[in-house]
Amino acid sequence: MNSTCIDEQHDLDHYLFPVVYVFVVIVSIPANIGSLCVSFLQAKQENELGIYLFSLSLSDLLYASTLPLWINYTWNRDNWTFSPALCKGSAFFMYLNFYSSTAFLTCIAIDRCLAVVYPLRFFFLRSRKCAFVVSLTIWVLETILNAVILWEDETAVEYCDAKKSNFTLCYDKYPLENWQIRFNFARTCIGYIIPLVVIMTCNKKVYQAVRQNQATENREKKRIIKLLICITLTFILCFTPFHVMLLIRSILEHDMNLKEQSGKQSYKIYRITVALTSLNCVADPILYCFITETGRSDMWNILKFFTGRLNKPKRQRKSVLSVSAKDTIELDILE
Repeated sequence: MNSTCIDEQHDLDHYLFPVVYVFVVIVSIPANIGSLCVSFLQAKQENELGIYLFSLSLSDLLYASTLPLWINYTWNRDNWTFSPALCKGSAFFMYLNFYSSTAFLTCIAIDRCLAVVYPLRFFFLRSRKCAFVVSLTIWVLETILNAVILWEDETAVEYCDAKKSNFTLCYDKYPLENWQIRFNFARTCIGYIIPLVVIMTCNKKVYQAVRQNQATENREKKRIIKLLICITLTFILCFTPFHVMLLIRSILEHDMNLKEQSGKQSYKIYRITVALTSLNCVADPILYCFITETGRSDMWNILKFFTGRLNKPKRQRKSVLSVSAKDTIELDILE
């Protein structure tokens, strides 16, 4: 039994986390379902980007579907009332989303860079077959790498002196176990730092290509550049605070005195950054599907189709539902 109760942390979770998670559930689940439909249509139109978008939306949707369990957990002041198996499953899907999302976002950035900067080269990398193989490989690798969560005991009982009661913690124990510390260093480097460098490099090359292209109107250039900046900043804001605090925790809790105040303070800040990462599930479908004209057009046609407002022959209806052959951030004008 652990006696390192951080009473203020329970109070923080009780108010902050449910608000953030409820917002993410309400917005992200329907948004990602719509994004799945839009990306499926794009994939049918020989658009390899649609396969990456479909995988990204599926990853976000799986994580968002576990958030009601985390809402209950934090509302009960970090007391897990479900089975240990559900704790393992929820932690598994959370980290599967973190690092599969960064991987698919990296694939999207590379695909756009190849399309815009090297439009007449690397055709074999911009095929649906290649996108499918890469996406399947990412799913398999991320599942294997995060499967360690399913094998370890992820629940622990914590005694709180202030409340004179026990809490059943799920996954994020204080202090971290040795295997978690080693795992954190590895996945921060592979799952965050490398994708961040690749995404920023690709977006910089696309930015330069857009500025130098003479066939693009200035208004369109500004819109595309603004979108690139938003995509980069969203990635940084959603994932950087979490990984910075993850590294700080791993360093402080490696061989620390459990009563050391700095370790407990970093733990509380770390918990806030965990909640911020869930906002990525809201940002992804907006930035990659619904912010573009073609994405909105596809979504509108899907809604009209399912509400019976598209009163056209079957053959014509099929063609209307597949209007989007453009790439998500509409850089096809540069290709």
